[in-house]
Amino acid sequence: MIYLDIFLSFCQIGLFSFGGGYAALPLIEAQVLEKHSWLTLEEFADLLTISQMTPGPIAINAATFVGTKVAGLGGAIVATMGSVTPSFIIVLTLSYFYFKYKNLSSVQAILKGLRPAVVSLIASAGLSILMLTIFKSEDVSLLTMKLSDLNVIAIMMVLISVFILRKFKPDPIKVMIGTGIIGVIIYGLL
Repeated sequence: MIYLDIFLSFCQIGLFSFGGGYAALPLIEAQVLEKHSWLTLEEFADLLTISQMTPGPIAINAATFVGTKVAGLGGAIVATMGSVTPSFIIVLTLSYFYFKYKNLSSVQAILKGLRPAVVSLIASAGLSILMLTIFKSEDVSLLTMKLSDLNVIAIMMVLISVFILRKFKPDPIKVMIGTGIIGVIIYGLL
């Protein structure tokens, strides 16, 4: 029964995650954290980190990670297949119709209309990750926030990383490795 739950959950994520991996994050969060409670919020943050660091699409990496945690190797395979199957079918179907009708103005209008929704999904996921990063507790809301709830070290690391990425435009992987090493040093000593 767990395999069916995993497959159907990741089928839903694969079916409704328009715009790629980052757009899928709120859907993954809803299924994995809220509906099934397969991960804690801290494990979800780790999932995002690992999914971004490993090669391949974020949604597929996340499916594999969650499937492994919930039901071992079989769960990883089932979750990955659940995540991929809807996209595979949709892409085959849409590519046929796109090449047949790509010059129609209504097709172009639909694609332009989807862009703001995708941006809002990505922004929502980013805000969730940012809130988890800058607060020491998972239970803090903007209304009850105190200065002591802020994780100053994490805020400084975020700001410095953004500055370095925008100013010097290095390879993002080098920045991730650097902040990971700094995190081991700082949080390993605390």
